[in-house]
Amino acid sequence: MTRLALFLLPALLCLTGCQREEQLGSGETLVEKANREGVLIMGNSNEPKGLDSQVVTGVLESNILRALFEGLVSDHPSEDATVLPAGAEVLEPDATATVWTAKLRQDAKWSDGAPVTAHDYAFAYQRILEPSFAAKYAEMLYFLKGADRFNKGETTDFKEVGVEVLDDFTLRLTLRGPTPYFPQILKHYTWNPVPRHAVLKYGTMTQKGNAWSKLGNIVSNGPYQLKSWRRNDHLEVERNPYYWGADKVTLNGVRFLPINNSYTEARMFRDGLMHVTYTAPPEIVDFMKKENPSVLRQEPYVGTLFFRCNTKRKPLDDQRVRRALNLAYNQEEICNKILRGYKPAYGMTPPMAGYDSPHAISFDPETARRLLAEAGFPGGKGFPRLKILLASRETAATVAQAVQAMWRKELGIEVEIENKEWTAYLAAMQEFDYDLASSGWIGDYLDPLTFLEMWTDGNGNNLTGWSSKPYEELLQKSHQEADAAKRYALLREAETIMTAESPTLLIAWYARNYLMDPAVEGWKPLLLDNHPYDVLRLRTK
Repeated sequence: MTRLALFLLPALLCLTGCQREEQLGSGETLVEKANREGVLIMGNSNEPKGLDSQVVTGVLESNILRALFEGLVSDHPSEDATVLPAGAEVLEPDATATVWTAKLRQDAKWSDGAPVTAHDYAFAYQRILEPSFAAKYAEMLYFLKGADRFNKGETTDFKEVGVEVLDDFTLRLTLRGPTPYFPQILKHYTWNPVPRHAVLKYGTMTQKGNAWSKLGNIVSNGPYQLKSWRRNDHLEVERNPYYWGADKVTLNGVRFLPINNSYTEARMFRDGLMHVTYTAPPEIVDFMKKENPSVLRQEPYVGTLFFRCNTKRKPLDDQRVRRALNLAYNQEEICNKILRGYKPAYGMTPPMAGYDSPHAISFDPETARRLLAEAGFPGGKGFPRLKILLASRETAATVAQAVQAMWRKELGIEVEIENKEWTAYLAAMQEFDYDLASSGWIGDYLDPLTFLEMWTDGNGNNLTGWSSKPYEELLQKSHQEADAAKRYALLREAETIMTAESPTLLIAWYARNYLMDPAVEGWKPLLLDNHPYDVLRLRTK
């Protein structure tokens, strides 16, 4: 038994059942009280950077925004490929799936009672695309005709962007090309409206740090509204009485806990302090599989784990070096021993219906050594001591240590591991103050483009410094291709270029490992993990 296992044993043994503790002075756990009150308690990894859907970019913020806001369509609770009417009662494409007309529901209101109109949507789309606003996720709206030119400042007239308000409750969106899967794209929070009246009450359209989304100011149009937010403690939402479907909302609220230590989460789950953990570390997965499988959830998840390379720095500006690094660690061993349920990633895009990414990466230390020698570092001689940047997460540290050891063995090089707090980690990547950064990308929608488009020049989520004209030309061609098979062939050709040049070092395709209290009902496996909260129920007995 390893020292790690000895350390973990007491905590693991405590997880064999949900031990009742006299936390509330009534013999009732916090979860039992929450069941009675209809409030779901979830681990959410970290403190959200904000609640402005046009500013934030992370999964943990998305988990909260999904409760507060809705767009033209919404997620189905159990079917990944299905969208449900939400802000729009009707969404109709033209014959080419290039022009889409949305008929908004006239009973939709913001949480202060103001109507949600087509002007709110158009205002939101202009705001996120305004160059001075510098939204990191502006590219999500590049599906709109002319959006990229407007966002890059090549035109200043928003009328050239494919957004038209036909009347207060009719919106017409003209896209850059045929997009039959457009409703899937619309589920992403960047397409949500923002309350124009609230944004302008607290500042201007493009003002940095506009206070409209702060506690006390924010109004939302989803099933819930913000109730309380105590930094580094919790954020809680409650029913929005003005929501058009308020009578169908089942949960009374959701409480999000910013717990960034997965072992702490597991202990809180054991103590009846939360219904759903954000994740479960490998040791907990193994233990719960044997001792209490009813609370362990292991599900597919459309995401890729990788290291970003800062291609602006030597020697990572040399693709032979990047590719050598990518071929010199054993992905299968990492998945089997550390990442329970994950699969070795042979491409950036995880397999999805009709698309299989190029089989570009596999463990090949002999080729890796040859490439490193060709780059001027035979046997690792003269190779600089690089750092792998992490964001204070235990599993990420374990993966980095494994890669560190494999590179030492196979290439004769040494790397350091640098751990930073989440916000500092994000800032370092934004400022290119890193060599290699442990990263992941969860698909925004079920299409390979969500894993490929961010690696274009200037994209706010690229953060590698890498770009390729041939790569971007192939993506542009795919935007005009209506035939799905031909479109996928273009994307696969583009992905072949990217994986060959290796601005990212691919490690694994995600799975979701977490713990869930049996009291939670209606939570079904979803590839994007975007669970609508308003249909969930909490069993009291």
